[in-house]
Amino acid sequence: MSVASHLGIRLAEYDARIRTFIPDYEEMLDVAAAAIPPGTRAIVDLGTGTGALAARCLGRARRARVTGIDADAAILKVAARRLGPRASFIEGSFLRAPIPRCDVVVSSFALHHIRTRTAKAGLYARLRRALRRGGRLISVDCQPSHEAETQAAQMTAWLGHLRRRYGMSDARGLLRTWADEDTYMPLNVETALLASAGFGVDVLWRKGAFAVLLAR
Repeated sequence: MSVASHLGIRLAEYDARIRTFIPDYEEMLDVAAAAIPPGTRAIVDLGTGTGALAARCLGRARRARVTGIDADAAILKVAARRLGPRASFIEGSFLRAPIPRCDVVVSSFALHHIRTRTAKAGLYARLRRALRRGGRLISVDCQPSHEAETQAAQMTAWLGHLRRRYGMSDARGLLRTWADEDTYMPLNVETALLASAGFGVDVLWRKGAFAVLLAR
């Protein structure tokens, strides 16, 4: 399924609509890009989408090139127009595609498409091998609390954000639709999986169900 189909929108709407779907979207991408060392030369973007995070990363690291990996050929065309000659692309699932040797791996709202802990642990092990010495992985995603009551409050807050734009009925429908493909692993599970792959993890930003993680 394409990204636009999964979200129930037209591709041309993506950049505008994602900001109505995800609270604090711009702030999270800014935090992620700020964690890129300015001297970085090679960045890999998993699930690059339209290239919103990659563009910020290239602005931060002026000599860097980015390799965007995404299974959606149509959205990669949008990213190519946005990022220009400093970008190259691999069409395919980042679970199976080769991960080029790099200094930094970034991802925004893509890793929640991995359904199992085993698959995610395997990816993190591959990423660690692809990263050069001193490399880092920066992830922006929905990572709720493992505690049921807190998680319920976080998801209610997300529903409230959606309701302000779409109304309660449509907001509930959006979350149900996304849940067909998305798996929001709790923050403590996410950090444990990264640790098991040999990363040390810092939480750079956290609000409600959403977080920006830096794994070194």
